[in-house]
Amino acid sequence: MFRLSFAFAAIAVLSLINFYSYKRFLKRLDIFCKIQGVIKWVMIAMTLCEIFYFAVLRLDNLDPILYLLFSAMIGVSFMLFCVAIVYDLFQIPYAKIPHDYSRRLFIKMVFDVTMLILAFSYIAKGFLNGMKAPRVKEVDVYIDGLKSELSIVQITDLHIGKTLGKDFMDAVVKQINALDADIVVITGDLVDMPVNQIGDKLDSLRSIESRLGVYYVPGNHEYFYGVNAIMDHVRSLGVHVLSNRSIVINHAINLAGVMDMMGKRFDFEPPDLAKALLHVKPELPTILLAHQPKFVNEINDEKIDLILSGHTHGGQIFPFGLLVLLDQPYLSGLYQHSKQTQIFVSNGAGYWGPAVRILAPSEIVKLTLKVKKV
Repeated sequence: MFRLSFAFAAIAVLSLINFYSYKRFLKRLDIFCKIQGVIKWVMIAMTLCEIFYFAVLRLDNLDPILYLLFSAMIGVSFMLFCVAIVYDLFQIPYAKIPHDYSRRLFIKMVFDVTMLILAFSYIAKGFLNGMKAPRVKEVDVYIDGLKSELSIVQITDLHIGKTLGKDFMDAVVKQINALDADIVVITGDLVDMPVNQIGDKLDSLRSIESRLGVYYVPGNHEYFYGVNAIMDHVRSLGVHVLSNRSIVINHAINLAGVMDMMGKRFDFEPPDLAKALLHVKPELPTILLAHQPKFVNEINDEKIDLILSGHTHGGQIFPFGLLVLLDQPYLSGLYQHSKQTQIFVSNGAGYWGPAVRILAPSEIVKLTLKVKKV
C-alpha cells in the first residue's frame, strides 16, 4: 500500500510540474513560437514515460537502459520546474516596464535567452555531477571519553541496482582501501534490488581493508526488496550486521546500529534503540548507525556521542533539499544535536532516480574521531 501510494503521489506531482513548466515557461518563449506543437508533445511524452516508470518501478522488469532514460526525465522535469518558477518570479518586475513595445520586446528576448541558457546549464551540470566518482570528504569529530584517535570511513546510499552495479561497487571499495580506515560502516540503502538479482555486484565488500571490521545497518530501500534476505547476503560477505545490536570495538568505543524507521511503517523489523544499546559499556563513547537522520528524535536520555546517517542524499538536486528538510531535521554534514550528541549526515556515494546532483556531491566520508580536550 505504501509503494502504491508513493507511485500515485509521484505521478500526480510530476504531471503537475510538467504542466506548469510548459504553460509558465516553455510556451511563453517567443523564440520557440514556431515549434510550440513539438514542445507540447515532447512534454506529454516525457510525462507518459515518467508515469510508466513509476507504474513498473517495483516490478523490476524495466530494461536498465529504459530505467536510466526514464529516471533521467524525472531530473529534467524537476530542474525545468525550478527554472519555470524563477521565470515566473521575474515576470513581476518585467510587467512594470513602461509600455514601449520595442523596449519590452528587446528585454523579453534577452531575458528568454538568458533563462534558456540557465536551464541548459543547470540540467547539463546536474548530469555531469551525477556521473562523477564520489569525492572523499574528511571530517574531524571530537568525542568525550575517547582514549585515542580512531578513523571511521562511512559509505551510504550506494543504491546498487539497475544503473549502479558491480563496476561502481568495485571502484568505491578501491577508494575506501586507499583511506587506511580503522573501521568501515555502511549506513543503509546499499541495494535497490532483491537478493536473487544481486549476483556478484556486492562481492567486493569482501575485499574492504579495515583493521577493526566492516559494519552495516539497512536503510528504507532494503525493506522494499526483503530486508532479512539482504542482511543475510551482506553477512555472507564478511560484513557485521548491527540489526538492533551493538559491539564493543577494540575496548575503545561502543558501535551500535538500529534497523530503519521504515520498519515501523511496514510493522516489520522496526528499530529498537533499547535493544541496540542493551550491551554497551557505559564508560566508553557510543557511536550509533541509523540510516535516517530523524531517528535522532527517538533519543531521550540515552548516552550517544555520535550518530552516523545518510538517506537525504544532501538533497541531491538543489533546491530539493528544502523539501527534504520538511521530513528530516538535518540535511548534510556535522551537527551538534544536543550537548551530548552529535550527528553526521552523509550525501551518500550513489544516487536514486536520476543520475543528477546539484550542490550535493556524492561522497565517501572519512571521519577522524579525536580526543576531546577538557
